[in-house]
Amino acid sequence: MSAPKIPTATYRLQFNRQFTFRDATAIVPYLASLGISHIYASPYLRARPGSMHGYDIIDHTQLNPEIGTPEEFDEFVDALHRHDMGQILDIVPNHMGVMGSDNAWWLDILENGESSDYSQWFDIDWQPIKDELQGKVLVPVLDDQYGIVLDKGDLKLVFDQHQGEFSIFYFKHRFPIDPKEYPRILLRQSERLRAAAEPAQLEALELQSLIAAFSHLPGRLGVTPEERTERNRDKEMHKRRLANLSARSTMIAEFIQQNVRAINGTVGDSRSFDELHELIKAQAFRLAYWRVAADDINYRRFFDINDLAGLRMENPSVFEATHRFVMELVGQGKVDGLRIDHPDGLFDPAEYFRRIAAGGPNYVVVEKILTGDESLPSDWAVHGTTGYDFSNLLNGLFVDTSSAAKISRAYRGFIGKALDFREIVYESKQTVMRSALASELQVLATMLSRIALANRYTCDFTLNSLRDALSEVVANFPVYRTYLRQGESAEVEVSGQTRWYIEVAIQAARKQDASQDTSVYDFLRQVLLIARGEQADGSRHRFLAFAMKFQQFSSPVMAKGLEDTSFYRYHPLTSLNDVGGDPSHFGHTPGEFHKKTLERAKSWPYSMLGTSTHDSKLSEDVRARINVLSEIPAEWRLKARQWHTLNLKHKKIVDGTETPTRNDEYLFYQALLGVWPAGKSEPDPDLLGRMKEYTLKAAREAKESTSWANQNAAYENALSAFVEAVLDPANSEFLSDFLVLQQRVAGIGLLNSLSQTLIKVASPGVPDIYQGNEVSQLCLVDPDNRRAVDYETRKKLLAEMTSLSSSERTALARNLCRQLEQGSDAEGRAKLFLTSSALSARRQNQDLFQQGEYLPLIVEGERAGHFFAFARTSSSTVAVIVVPRLSARLFKDGISLLESALWNDCRIVLPVGIKTCGYRNAITGQRCCASVGDDGSAYFDLSTLMKDFAWVLLVSDSDV
Repeated sequence: MSAPKIPTATYRLQFNRQFTFRDATAIVPYLASLGISHIYASPYLRARPGSMHGYDIIDHTQLNPEIGTPEEFDEFVDALHRHDMGQILDIVPNHMGVMGSDNAWWLDILENGESSDYSQWFDIDWQPIKDELQGKVLVPVLDDQYGIVLDKGDLKLVFDQHQGEFSIFYFKHRFPIDPKEYPRILLRQSERLRAAAEPAQLEALELQSLIAAFSHLPGRLGVTPEERTERNRDKEMHKRRLANLSARSTMIAEFIQQNVRAINGTVGDSRSFDELHELIKAQAFRLAYWRVAADDINYRRFFDINDLAGLRMENPSVFEATHRFVMELVGQGKVDGLRIDHPDGLFDPAEYFRRIAAGGPNYVVVEKILTGDESLPSDWAVHGTTGYDFSNLLNGLFVDTSSAAKISRAYRGFIGKALDFREIVYESKQTVMRSALASELQVLATMLSRIALANRYTCDFTLNSLRDALSEVVANFPVYRTYLRQGESAEVEVSGQTRWYIEVAIQAARKQDASQDTSVYDFLRQVLLIARGEQADGSRHRFLAFAMKFQQFSSPVMAKGLEDTSFYRYHPLTSLNDVGGDPSHFGHTPGEFHKKTLERAKSWPYSMLGTSTHDSKLSEDVRARINVLSEIPAEWRLKARQWHTLNLKHKKIVDGTETPTRNDEYLFYQALLGVWPAGKSEPDPDLLGRMKEYTLKAAREAKESTSWANQNAAYENALSAFVEAVLDPANSEFLSDFLVLQQRVAGIGLLNSLSQTLIKVASPGVPDIYQGNEVSQLCLVDPDNRRAVDYETRKKLLAEMTSLSSSERTALARNLCRQLEQGSDAEGRAKLFLTSSALSARRQNQDLFQQGEYLPLIVEGERAGHFFAFARTSSSTVAVIVVPRLSARLFKDGISLLESALWNDCRIVLPVGIKTCGYRNAITGQRCCASVGDDGSAYFDLSTLMKDFAWVLLVSDSDV
């Protein structure tokens, strides 16, 4: 897919009440000077009050008032346009924020059940296996068992006199009462009204009329479209009458309030809550303990988050209602492109993207996580991914692949056992399906059971056997999901890639599960591939519906099992454990990087190139540091063991186990090396707080010693105490030894970070910078990576750099290199200098970097393996990019970045036909030409290219 306006470079901003449209407007000039063409905005439609991320949208038709007014939004857009910039907006089609009291669609469902106009907008199973939930939605919001919460008086009936409606409140959560059930409340003690004085009789008669009107409303179940319309029209009319009556009649208002008070019961008298209980039982919702969600919840969620309910985006009415406002912004030129969140949650992503493309955004990217050699579906009308695939590919280039066995041995020796990552992923996915997503698995198994029962050849498969088979297949599924769908011709589209993934999973599950009758896997294979669905009994349609629901299920299982569990159980080198990564694949060779980049340049040339995101487990600069451990495995192994010995006294025994576990301790040391503030000689309270929060979150995600659902207070307290003791300045023996390695790792990590930055900016695709990461940013997993960014310092630094003359830029480059080789760049000046220089070159040569070919370059010489080079070529212009990599061994003898001894005889060979002269270094401003050998070959000596700065971006003059 092509588009008329592809971003030159994007900059991700996290909008919330602490960073508003006004704040963004203030930094637009700075971002324009940096070389950014488009703001890449987090969701800013109306979200749950206090939301720090915007993914819990409650109203798709307006801006989030906490972020700014429409006028402030327009000022932000105007500022962008004045600086020739645009914006990409992150939108959330898969789910909405529910619970609370502010999502009108969800509240309507709670009030009206299946008769709600929105009953088919959310992905709700209205006919679940439990009889008590037929026609109801389970709401797992209570903090204890339902009966206990009821007896405590925490569930309260409330009458809103202004709206004329009744609701149950549980703290901030509102649950509207079915209007047809209002007579339960209004008829209570009605004899009191009959005894009223003569003037009030008319008011009492009007109330009796209203009671009859509410009673005659059509019910919630099995209503015709006409009855639905009648109910939804008349109930609102009756509410208005009730509001008016109670407003003008003190007697009626007091009568209603007395009934409400009586129904609400008296704490200490359990029987006094019977009426309230019966009223709640009659509703379209069932209030439940939050732990019930794992087994009984009957609406699709975003992963296992109860207050994010899945939307049925395949419903055209849902799509239109949720996208109308955004598409208006696109049509008005206020939004130029879209980032689609979590496409794997959609029922039919290809159809969804077709509808998006029809709306006219210039640029569309998707948050799709690719695994292994998986490729983005070619029928998606998008420009590429948000860059997880690139981020992991680039990060792996700075991992020493030859050290895989040594790092593995160091890890195994430290934790005292060997771990198999594939087995951990399998076990983690099974854990997720047994706990957090058990209900979703049960729904899928029930759906499959109904298919089996409809055929005499499969009717003997029990529900348990089908559920077990499903869990085995999903646990062995090699990717997040497949994309089987029904095409426009009504034929089911099963791609070769989809078929292969299903076959692999079925075979692995069959082998894994020796106890099962293997014929159940044959049946499941036929259903998933729609292989036996051509019979006259309509099985084809049921097969397809199940297969597409299966796809929506396998994705959250993979995400929760891999990213949010396995990555915290297995971490020989935690820099490999990022979204879309595979820690069992130990880095990438230059050849692998070139191959993948050429594939992306051919198939998805405008894909986003990310290196840090709001979802990153560690920021790019932290990973760049931790990668250094792969270059010094022996030293790392020795140091980790020494630190364990030094800190053993700070551990406690919890339930007979050393706390923290060796595995958690190993992760802690890696994270500490990665996040230790530049230039600090001792820990500070800020670092302590961040490390305590990180280690606690990591332990809960691992779900071994503690978890979010079942928090082990003893373990967590011991873990936090360990972090405090280790980072106590009095723990000087450890800290002094730690700082020796930390400073070395930080210094080489800086070089890695700069190399990654230049490769990203110059590669095929659209480079993206996550807020603040134009300078060194040492962040852990969220919420650590969402901290406020100091833009005033960045503005000042950039202004100083952009005002320099050519000779001053050269001097600055040399000075920055001197600082880097000493491991010093506390302000991140070198990264900002390189980022702005490279982005400026990209902006000045847009055709070259957006349309030009990618050409791997050969590095020759004794130290050739420590440099990486490629070219970008167009009909008139050439760019040559060279960066250092795997630098730890280069500097073991104290060689300077700018000493020719570093490069020895290294040179970059230029292919035949490439320009040899007329190049300018876009970073230092120096001009140079290639040398020509006796055999006629052209090359650049690294001693020439890197004499002022060790990162090279040469751009040829277009007229040379």
